[in-house]
Amino acid sequence: MSDQDSSASASQTGDFDEDTNSELEVDRDDRHRDRHVPSLSSFSSSLSAVIRIKQKYQAMKKRRQDLALSLTAAGTQIGAPVRTSPKIFTFDALNASAYSSLDNTIHQKKKRRRKKRVLFPNSGGRRVPPKQERSRAKHCLYLLLAIVFLQVYNAIENLDDHVLKYDLEGLEKTLRREVFGQQGAVEGLMSHLQDYLSTYVHNKPLVVSVHGPSGVGKSLLGRLLAGHFRSVVGEALVLQYYVLHHCPQEADAVQCAQNLCGLISQMVQRAEEEEKIPLLIFDEVEYMHQEILDALWQLMATKQSNEYLNVIYLFLSNLGHEQITKHLLHNSSSDSVRVSGHDYLIKELTPILRNTLDILHPLWAEADILPLGLLEKVHVMDCFLEEITREGFYPDHANIERLAGEIEYYPVVGGHEYSQTGCKQVVAKVNLL
Repeated sequence: MSDQDSSASASQTGDFDEDTNSELEVDRDDRHRDRHVPSLSSFSSSLSAVIRIKQKYQAMKKRRQDLALSLTAAGTQIGAPVRTSPKIFTFDALNASAYSSLDNTIHQKKKRRRKKRVLFPNSGGRRVPPKQERSRAKHCLYLLLAIVFLQVYNAIENLDDHVLKYDLEGLEKTLRREVFGQQGAVEGLMSHLQDYLSTYVHNKPLVVSVHGPSGVGKSLLGRLLAGHFRSVVGEALVLQYYVLHHCPQEADAVQCAQNLCGLISQMVQRAEEEEKIPLLIFDEVEYMHQEILDALWQLMATKQSNEYLNVIYLFLSNLGHEQITKHLLHNSSSDSVRVSGHDYLIKELTPILRNTLDILHPLWAEADILPLGLLEKVHVMDCFLEEITREGFYPDHANIERLAGEIEYYPVVGGHEYSQTGCKQVVAKVNLL
């Protein structure tokens, strides 16, 4: 089969060569003939040459096309390789391929979109998918959070209003202005009141026990507190109980205890109705009978109802004054006093007084101990100045020094000159002017 194909192609190639040779011979004859034929002009000869060349080129092109067609037909029949003309690049083919790729991409996207469609059965119509029910618990949770936020916000506002209602800032200014030489004790008392009055709900009453020697300002502190609380909570919710005045006889101690408990019960019930905290001040506690102390201790117990827990008890006494005086006189010249100040001694006195008071009665175990120190000569002069001004006398400094010199003092210790009676004799001496 291959031999036949090769012979056929050889014969065809021989025919093509023969045609080419014949054409060349004709061309030579024409040119030989043209040499002997006289030309009309140079222009006509060149024009005729161009025409002949064009005709020969067209004839040769036609013969080659016919030959190529014949070769293509023969190769298709016998399986010979097809000879084609060189490919010429054009933009038409590129545009056609780009358009075809774009069409394929669009067609693929349409197929994808069609795949996403939901197919419904032919028997039934389109049904809308059921809506998912929203849980009502979310709304309840949001409502609960809003309620908690409002409750906390109102509680904070109520705390601020509760403290402002008692005007503790004004009370502190009054105590610092009227009570001389006891700045540490005033700060401690205000700290207790601030913490307790910042809320209305308590697990126990506030019990403060103030101790100090005679004339250092215990009764004055009680009177100032009573006057301030009467102005903010009312007269009915403030009690000033003087033991030597209300129950001087020991035989009446049981009856006095019963009457006192009844009075306190009425006050705390009224305070509960008005949402206020009453103040109970007991002065001269060193003379208080055992029955009254037992009754008060029972009222302070945490097992009582809520109204008995929202009460302020203030005890004023000179119990432990020997320990206070001794401690101040022996330690006023120490290095700790010079570095930390006089208030450091007052803080050291608290555990000493507690050990002494716990032996006397279990009531003191429920109380916060607040000791008052001895007054110095400069504090006594302040007391004279205050009393002289109140009585309307001219505050002569020389006269004040003379009056202060008439007071008895302890020996000077560490540069401190402490008064033996404090400011107790100031009022009597000013009345003699």
